[in-house]
Amino acid sequence: MNIMNIEHISKIFGEKTIFDDASFGIQEGDKIGIVGINGTGKTTLLRMIAGEEEPDAGQIIRQNQIKIAWLPQNPVFPEHATILSYAGEDETGWRVQSNLSQLDITDYSVPLDELSGGQRRKVALAKVLASDFDVLLLDEPTNHLDSAMISWLEDYLKNYRGTVLMVTHDRYFLDQVTNKILEISHGKMYSYDSNYSGFLELKAEREEMALASERKRQSILRMELEWAKRGCRARTTKQRARLERLEALKNGKAPVQVQNVEMDSIETRMGKKTIELEHVSKSFGNKSILDDYSYIFLKNQKVGIIGPNGCGKSTFMKMLAGLLEPDSGSIEIGETVRIGYFAQEEQEMDERQRVIDYVKDIGEYIITRDGRISASQMLERFLFTPEMQYSPIGKLSGGEKRRLYLLGVLSQNINVLLLDEASNSLDIPTLTILEDYLNSFVGIVIAVSHDRYFLDNVADRILEFDGYGHICQYEGGYTDYLEACQKRTTTAMEGGTGARTVEKAAGRNSEKKTVSKDWKQNRPVKLKFTYSEQKEFETIDDTIADLELQLEELDSEMMKNATNSGKLNELMKEKEATETMLNEKMERWVYLNDLAERIEAQKREDK
Repeated sequence: MNIMNIEHISKIFGEKTIFDDASFGIQEGDKIGIVGINGTGKTTLLRMIAGEEEPDAGQIIRQNQIKIAWLPQNPVFPEHATILSYAGEDETGWRVQSNLSQLDITDYSVPLDELSGGQRRKVALAKVLASDFDVLLLDEPTNHLDSAMISWLEDYLKNYRGTVLMVTHDRYFLDQVTNKILEISHGKMYSYDSNYSGFLELKAEREEMALASERKRQSILRMELEWAKRGCRARTTKQRARLERLEALKNGKAPVQVQNVEMDSIETRMGKKTIELEHVSKSFGNKSILDDYSYIFLKNQKVGIIGPNGCGKSTFMKMLAGLLEPDSGSIEIGETVRIGYFAQEEQEMDERQRVIDYVKDIGEYIITRDGRISASQMLERFLFTPEMQYSPIGKLSGGEKRRLYLLGVLSQNINVLLLDEASNSLDIPTLTILEDYLNSFVGIVIAVSHDRYFLDNVADRILEFDGYGHICQYEGGYTDYLEACQKRTTTAMEGGTGARTVEKAAGRNSEKKTVSKDWKQNRPVKLKFTYSEQKEFETIDDTIADLELQLEELDSEMMKNATNSGKLNELMKEKEATETMLNEKMERWVYLNDLAERIEAQKREDK
């Protein structure tokens, strides 16, 4: 049943068009994930549905008596309220308290003013979920939630039978919860009846169809122009109609090309000494953050850091960045190490400063693999148009400010990158390109994140803070970590002594490598390439490049033979075969590179 219609809405902020005659219908029971680059209007759409903002044109028609609950990114709280007074003492208040306990908040006497931003959002989420509603609007609900709490929220939303619209950059969360994706792009809305994984395929199909239509339009346009050049006379009705069709083709719009953030990894030499922690301890009051912890970060290592909220992950990052000192022990930084730190906290920016001047303060020119590029060119790579570059920072959205901050960090001459919850405020396209950048980054990456998708794509080692000063180490990404935990739990339930020994050792620092003999016997066999795999690995990049060049040449040939149906059919079959071969080679490339990385990691372990 249809419960809400968004009809032909338009919205402009200053000179920026957010929505341009956009429409969308919402059905009862829809679980809708809203995606798009920062600044496209995702939060604005939720605010309009919630009734906090009006479109400039068009209308939003809601079913009579429909009840809407709304969690904004920055909830507003009453002054001098405690958690208990904010929650209330009626029946709803008890439901709020039940939700709070699930979100790991148990002391209800604490004033809201004394809570961190993340804790305040949890309190707001607990109250919103306890209210009576038909439609639930959530703007970045997973921000500041650890993995256990994200799983709890996933289960809650999957079991909820009403309608949900959410803005989130957590791609696994979108996969688990949504049955529909609403993409906002260049003022328009595109709906996909799928979760996030299906959306990626459907979007690619939509864009391919749009490009195919544009290619057809261009081919017909060339034919019509040739006809017009031959000296047609618009005397007959048929000729006049053909000229009118030519004019319509000339005025047709090509599909807007989606621009993604472009990033180049800049190689900065790093000596033998990286970052070395020796017997580091850190506490706040009775809370132990690190207890006699030692660790050496290896060159080009990509480390993901996880753990419950409040366990000290951000404190650890600040110590690595030199902003906090350990209580005891030492953190030694190599002389050639250059650290870039992307902090979790919102950075203070001069709202009156122009965007381009923010980057120029870092450097007029930035060195990339392609040579020197100007601050303006770098901003364009980060989706800041010339108009945006000369606007004050205060006109940017929250997500655009985070993207600008990220640009500032990556533009420095660094070889160690510290990322504290980078995925919280970055849009999915930016995250995707950031992941590609990090995989090619020549240096060390240390990332605190609750984004499981991000960790799977970036990390080759997971460090788990247990909340009591100890850190457990796991090889691989987040999914590998989960599998290791499940195996350890299964073995422990079966009474295996090996698991207990490993668990005990994992709770201490990396210096203490006491493991049982049984476990050693189960270590994986030594990895290596076969002779044929080695030869294939050495040539596969060139093979893929050749196939991509063949596809470009085939596209060119198809354009030339657009009117020759026989030749065009032959070329299309050849293109299809080439694409199939390219896909096979790409899959093979993924396998071979993964194997090469694992072989390298095993070599480092053996040393």
